[in-house]
Amino acid sequence: MEGQNRSEVKVGSEVGIVLKNDQRSGKITEGVVLDILTNSSFHPNGIKVRLTTGEVGRVKSIK
Repeated sequence: MEGQNRSEVKVGSEVGIVLKNDQRSGKITEGVVLDILTNSSFHPNGIKVRLTTGEVGRVKSIK
């Protein structure tokens, strides 16, 4: 899985995230990173980001 290391996630990159409400289903929401919200360099569930649409979730894939 991509998106666990903060160094891989860049502001402006296209990513697929899982929103909090979609964690059970695993539905992927795609968008462009506006902010990186996770401060640590690694997170096992994915780095938390805010998309340009305002949606917040954990990165599951990087385009």
